[in-house]
Amino acid sequence: MAVDLRSYSEPGPLTSFEPEQLWLADDLPGDPVGICTVAQGLVIQPDEAAAQGLPERRQTERAIRPVHDLITVLSDLDPAPLHHPRAPAHRVVGTCRHFATLSTALLRLRGIPARARCGFATYFISARSVDHWITEYWLPEDQRWIRIDSEMLGRDIVDHPEDLAPGQFLTGGEAWALYRSGSIDPDTFGVADVDDAWGVGEIRGNAIRDLASLSKLEMLPWDEWGRMEASYKGLTGPEYDTLMDRVAEACTSDDPATISRVYQSEDLAVPHEMIG
Repeated sequence: MAVDLRSYSEPGPLTSFEPEQLWLADDLPGDPVGICTVAQGLVIQPDEAAAQGLPERRQTERAIRPVHDLITVLSDLDPAPLHHPRAPAHRVVGTCRHFATLSTALLRLRGIPARARCGFATYFISARSVDHWITEYWLPEDQRWIRIDSEMLGRDIVDHPEDLAPGQFLTGGEAWALYRSGSIDPDTFGVADVDDAWGVGEIRGNAIRDLASLSKLEMLPWDEWGRMEASYKGLTGPEYDTLMDRVAEACTSDDPATISRVYQSEDLAVPHEMIG
C-alpha cells in the first residue's frame, strides 16, 4: 500500500490558509486530538444557530467551501487566535463537513497527514446509517489512519469519538461495497430528517464525494456534478454502477495513482467552477 502521506500533510485548494491568517493557528495544541478539539469549537450546526437566535442571514455560512473563507468569518466574529474558546454566536455556521474539513486543514497546517471522509455514521439513529463527515489522520506508531469525529468529541453520542471503531463510520465506498455484496439494505442509508434522501443514490453520491475528498477537494454535502442528479433520480444504469465499483475500490486502495486515475474518469472530477 503506497499511502500518499506527503500530499495529505499539505493543504489542498479548500484547506489552505491565507498567509495573513497563519498566526491565528500559532498556539494550537501539539497532538491530533487536541487540534481537532479546537476545530470543534469553531463551528455551530444550523439548527443550533437558530436555537441560539443567530440572524437568519448567517445560515448562508454553511455554503462556504474554502477554509480560508471560514477563517475570515471567524475572525470577523472574534479576532482571537483559533485555540481560544469561542461562544456559540462567534462560531461559523456549518455542517459536519465543516467540522471535518477544518480539522483536516489544522492538522495539515501542523504537517500531520489528514483527510476528510464522506460517508455514513451508524451511531446517530438506531438501525440507520446517516450522512456524515469525519476526519482521518495518520498514526505512524500504528501505521494506520485514525478516524476521529471532531464534532462528537466530549459528547456521549458515540464511544471514543477520538478513535472510531470499525463499522461506526462507513465511507461512501465502503457502504457501496456492502450494498453490492447484498450485506446492507440501501434504504437505511440517507440524510437525517429528510424523508426523500434515502437509498442507493445517497450511497453513490457519498462515494463520489469521498473520492473527491481523497483528491483533496472537500465538497459540500449537497454538491452535485456529473451524473449525480440522474443517480439520485434512479436514471443511471448498470454501467454507472460498474463505475461506482471502481470508485469504491479506489477509495479503499490508498494508492495515489489509482485514486487519481479513477477521479479523472468521466463524470467524477469536480468542475473547476465549483472549487472557488
